Amino acid sequence: MMSARAWQRMLSGRRLDLLDPSPLDVELSDIAHGLARVARWNGQTNGNHAFSVAQHSLVVEEIFRRQYEGTAEECQTALLHDAPEYVIGDMISPFKAVVGGGYKVVEKRLEGAIHIRFGLPVTTSAELKAKIKKADQIAAYFEATELAGFSFAEARKFFGQPRGITRDMILIDPLPAVEAQKLFAVRFEAIEAQRLNTRVVT
Repeated sequence: MMSARAWQRMLSGRRLDLLDPSPLDVELSDIAHGLARVARWNGQTNGNHAFSVAQHSLVVEEIFRRQYEGTAEECQTALLHDAPEYVIGDMISPFKAVVGGGYKVVEKRLEGAIHIRFGLPVTTSAELKAKIKKADQIAAYFEATELAGFSFAEARKFFGQPRGITRDMILIDPLPAVEAQKLFAVRFEAIEAQRLNTRVVT
């Protein structure tokens, strides 16, 4: 009996094993392409384009940087906080609760492979994770109220009231996939250059 296929072929030509992902099969081009075509909120947002996970990641990193002035490595971690979704998609929180732990196991393995590929700690510290989560919730508040039809009261209940961040500070209007893909890749490379400069100086 033939075993079920557990890998996905990427446009780069890589075969990424979902159950045992190798860092060698992780490519930025695949991540940027995939995230730019995964819709937040299951696509239930206003606008001519889906609000992609790539654009959401850019918003979260922008908020994180404004709030915490993190190191280049921390900003890279923030930008890649949803990177596994280039393979497994963006599952809304209520459905994650129904599915249970299996999803989390796959997500964690992919995250580890991605972090190793780009020279980040395999496990993100609890402190940094909490900061990124806060930036993520602020982004979700603006996405919910500006794009997904939530009332301000509903958004405050689920995501809290943003402090120090206003709509004009973030790129909230949904972008075409190709533009979101390009901006994600450009931002990634800019942070990589900062990380390289830091390593050279030290």
